[in-house]
Amino acid sequence: MERKYALLGEKLGHSMSPPIHKELFELKNREFSYELTESKPEELEQTAAYLNSLAGYNITIPYKKDIIKYIDKLDSSAARYNSVNCVDIKNGVKVGYNTDCMGFLRSIEAMQVELNGKVLLIGCGGVGRMMAIEAALAGAELTIAVLESDLPLAVQARKDIIDMKHNAKVEIVLNTAIDTSKRYDLLMNATPVGMYPKTEACPVTDEVIAASGAVFDVIYNPGMTVLLKKAFEMGKKFSNGMSMLVWQAVKAHEIWDGDTYTDDEVEEIINMMQRKIDRDFMF
Repeated sequence: MERKYALLGEKLGHSMSPPIHKELFELKNREFSYELTESKPEELEQTAAYLNSLAGYNITIPYKKDIIKYIDKLDSSAARYNSVNCVDIKNGVKVGYNTDCMGFLRSIEAMQVELNGKVLLIGCGGVGRMMAIEAALAGAELTIAVLESDLPLAVQARKDIIDMKHNAKVEIVLNTAIDTSKRYDLLMNATPVGMYPKTEACPVTDEVIAASGAVFDVIYNPGMTVLLKKAFEMGKKFSNGMSMLVWQAVKAHEIWDGDTYTDDEVEEIINMMQRKIDRDFMF
């Protein structure tokens, strides 16, 4: 029996969700449909009523918070961020999850890097805030580096972290004042610096990369940003944001259907989707 799923967003023309979920469903021989559902803000109530008739759905910007009023309860992952990107519907009960944070944690785990060491995070808006909180909760000694205009975001993130974990170690610095005499176990870029079409930019200096043991970049278009090329040339472990995108989708399938996937199966989908991105944008 076909089960229906969808992705909710405002503009979804370049979404990678349909091909990722198609691969995951087909690996388990499931009959499914997965559609893109674009909605204007004033249409959201009507759209949510339709989506809540499905087996489940994903949500992307700008509706990750707005959707909450149309579902029944939040998993702890969604409550932590007041943000939902996955809804599961069983016996009429609509439960919201945040699989972004789960996808992030699995991506770091797949790099074979521990999050509880010295972590340097560049940027703190949106996904960066989530990465900051997850790293701190995992026991990281966290340094958040931001532009001066983003200092309020970093200060708020640190306050939220301390509320969740009183003994968390969180330092805030300006991007221009990163201490490269320190060693960082992991450098994470949560900014769009280096993303298509401005692919020649790098969010940090070579000295910062050299001071880091491993590098994670949330960008996946292109697959090899200048930051990751430099990390590769310096012999660092590295990963891009495609792994996070696929792993968060994997988590949705665990929630929806109880399906599990091997690391090799997931890695194959990550590579397949990255080839698709690089081919479509012809780098």
